[in-house]
Amino acid sequence: MAFITDSSDKGPNGVIVVDLSSEESWRRLHDHPTTKAEQPPDFLPMVEGRPLMQRNPDGSTNPMTIGADGIAIGADGERLYYCKLMGRHLYSVSTDALCDRSLGDGDVARTVVHEGDKGGAGDGMETDAAGNIYATNFEHNAVLRRQPDGQWETVAHDLRLLWPDTLSVAADGYLYVTPGAGRQ
Repeated sequence: MAFITDSSDKGPNGVIVVDLSSEESWRRLHDHPTTKAEQPPDFLPMVEGRPLMQRNPDGSTNPMTIGADGIAIGADGERLYYCKLMGRHLYSVSTDALCDRSLGDGDVARTVVHEGDKGGAGDGMETDAAGNIYATNFEHNAVLRRQPDGQWETVAHDLRLLWPDTLSVAADGYLYVTPGAGRQ
């Protein structure tokens, strides 16, 4: 099985489940509150000291509306962790529920757990065999780690780490991060 977030900025967000053996796919958590972008006044991300807004050709601005984007499977494979690009919260859902096509949307949604505030917005996520969850944080030019006990710590922070994005724990034991979009 494979899992893909639908982070559309124009339509409903959700999680796409792909059965790699049958090549079938289906949608879960369609337009669920945990997959939809947070909006001002509850959420206004700051990047390089300025509010991050969509800038229109006419000079006006709108809040960014990108929902579920970050995604990582837990070390034991039982939970899928996800977060919104426009949000600071981490969620998880049962992988068994996502994959069980006999379950209704409400049954799957009842397995969602709010895992707490992750300290800033970002979409890069990764897990390791020890049960840690790594998350990028574009508001603070950082990479954070959530330990199995739920405590967050900073792994890397540097002003040159503009919009850190994709993460990978490699066979050599190092955590790699790719730079993102750069200056906004």
